[in-house]
Amino acid sequence: MLPNSVERFSSRVSNYVRFRPGYPAAIVDLLRHECDLRPNARIADIGSGTGFLSRVFLDGGFWVTGVEPNGEMRAAAESMLRGFPNFRSVEGTAEATTLEGGAHDLAVAGQAFHWFNPERTRREWERILKPHCFAALIWNERWPRTDVMLDIEEVIDRYATDHDRSIREGGRSTIAGFFAPAQVRTAEFPNHQDFDFEGVKGRVLSCSYIPTEDDPRSAPMFDDLKRVFDKYQNGGVIRFEYRTELYWGKLT
Repeated sequence: MLPNSVERFSSRVSNYVRFRPGYPAAIVDLLRHECDLRPNARIADIGSGTGFLSRVFLDGGFWVTGVEPNGEMRAAAESMLRGFPNFRSVEGTAEATTLEGGAHDLAVAGQAFHWFNPERTRREWERILKPHCFAALIWNERWPRTDVMLDIEEVIDRYATDHDRSIREGGRSTIAGFFAPAQVRTAEFPNHQDFDFEGVKGRVLSCSYIPTEDDPRSAPMFDDLKRVFDKYQNGGVIRFEYRTELYWGKLT
């Protein structure tokens, strides 16, 4: 994984758990059909974080192993998913998962692929997957197609502490090469969250490239967010629009 990526979210776990969006069940329905996932199929959720993506596959009836190098995020997932006997959690990375070879029906990554080394990850995922099986890369992307989201994005861009292009664009430029020579297929689903102002603050603070709450730069950022919120709020909430992007293809 990229330098400093493992600990990057350690101070943001609480906001991540409370304010990040989940994933629509439609992605599981599509992958069940497209990847011929049978009941009790084994899913490897790589860079599983706090467990949002694991949750939708568990709800779909699959067995899921979450692989996560960050201890705080892994503990949050284990707490949230403790009621699922078909979930287990291990410490590992995309490039060295520690998982059994040739034992998994699908490898997935939600909101994490841009932290991986694509070449080493490809080799490791080929190792853990059964023959002729698939991988899927998934993102919840903020959708700046409404006035409120355009203004929110402007505030985020103004205060971002890290302008690394690969982080902000999510690694999409490397997706085709990751799956090559197989064809990559894509799908997109609408998603949203409704927030009061505390929710807006928490959602923005969950981003790894935003000043933390104790950073002096956060006070003017909150002022700007409040102006956006007051401009667009309806009944004390505003809507964050997302598009859930799905990329999938065969690796083995």
